Amino acid sequence: MTGQRAAAPLHSLKTRPPVKIIVLLFIVLILGSLGSALYFLIKDKGTSTRTAKALTWRVVFSITLFVMLMLAYHFGLISTKL
Repeated sequence: MTGQRAAAPLHSLKTRPPVKIIVLLFIVLILGSLGSALYFLIKDKGTSTRTAKALTWRVVFSITLFVMLMLAYHFGLISTKL
């Protein structure tokens, strides 16, 4: 049939989300939260809850990254190839 375009594959490069960029962003957020926790630990000498809050955010970012990676693998956005 002439004049009809073939449908783009579901996982073509144009429709694929930038998974590497999202992973790198989460790694930066995790390291930033860890650094701020260290800074608050040294500056406050353990008298405030800012260290615990920063470490809580680090755990939240880490779990979110893990869940996102598992979902991306499940839906075929990432492959087993390294």
